Amino acid sequence: MSVEELSPVSPEAPGGASPDLGIGLCLSGGGYRAMLFHLGVLWRLAELGYLSSADRTGKHGPIGTLQRVSSVSGGSIVAGVLGLAWNELKVDDADLPERFRRLVVNPVEQFASRTTVSIWSAAISALVSSVNKSLTRNYQRRLYGKKTLQDFPDSPHFVINATNLQSGALWRFSKPYTRDWRVGEIRNPTDTIAKVVGASSAFPPFLSPARFKYDESQYTPGSGMGLQMPPYTTRPALSDGGVYDNLGLETVFKNFQTVIVSNAGGQYRPKKKIIGDWILQSYRVMNTIDNQVRSLRKRVLISSLASLDKYGAYWSIRSDISGYPAEGKLPCPHEQTRELADIPTDLAAKDKTTQRRLINWGYAICDAGIRSWVEDGLLPPNDFPYPNERVG
Repeated sequence: MSVEELSPVSPEAPGGASPDLGIGLCLSGGGYRAMLFHLGVLWRLAELGYLSSADRTGKHGPIGTLQRVSSVSGGSIVAGVLGLAWNELKVDDADLPERFRRLVVNPVEQFASRTTVSIWSAAISALVSSVNKSLTRNYQRRLYGKKTLQDFPDSPHFVINATNLQSGALWRFSKPYTRDWRVGEIRNPTDTIAKVVGASSAFPPFLSPARFKYDESQYTPGSGMGLQMPPYTTRPALSDGGVYDNLGLETVFKNFQTVIVSNAGGQYRPKKKIIGDWILQSYRVMNTIDNQVRSLRKRVLISSLASLDKYGAYWSIRSDISGYPAEGKLPCPHEQTRELADIPTDLAAKDKTTQRRLINWGYAICDAGIRSWVEDGLLPPNDFPYPNERVG
């Protein structure tokens, strides 16, 4: 059985084999809110040694090393920065936290201080050219330059996820290949990180679609299932990875024994009045369907962790840290962290205090999650990365 024949939430590894020893890290979507929250998560993982090449042993046995970083939308923004900085980070050196702050934290904070796309800039871009092209230009100018997928490290394997609106499948970008299981695979792609992250964060309908142009000869012969033909191969139209899988779980869950999922996605809220307008009602229906798909993925993941079919941890920006059993947790009152979780999903500038509170919250809940559910014997942190701001 191929990977593609499996359900997107199936716990089975490809071909019925056992999943590989190693850690898969998933960074969800959620705009700047997710980008900053995941930055705090990565910061604590760096301090705990989870970015290093040393094998780790968890609460239930060997868990190996970080093998894959799978990201969506806002998570892809920070994953792109981490991937490009990886070789310079020297993850096995003692001064990794200092380099992490300089090479990853500082650029992301600076990026979050300015709006990438607003309603007004999107409207202007739509009239002049393309909103997604404007988004990509911003990423290139302010974060990634002209670096391509070939500038990512060989290991761990960074996967940037988007949704193919033509095939309805996941389109994954990585250093060894870019592929959609129905359309086919291109080996050693040279797409820029700016364009790839622009596709992963192409939130519909305003920032979508991201249009790519390939030559049919670039595809590995026979690598697609039924759609390896123009225009599917030559002119793919992609949208936000969260349309298909907002947790970034698909490319990790079936492949690795240990799965760590950081979820900073938005919340589906009840609504008293439903407007009869066809457009707004359709938007509500799509959100309802999306919420059910996300809930199903989450339930399968948590069930697998609880039964020890998988090792690892899941946490959400909406989690209550008081429910985590680890000793020495950082103080994060739930009423304050819920205010951070309610920050809108957008690419609008965040003030320095808001940035630092989101980073602190990601740092704290990651620490609690890893020490509660993944590995014993780890020392608690002395304080938040930004002690003055805390989480509120």
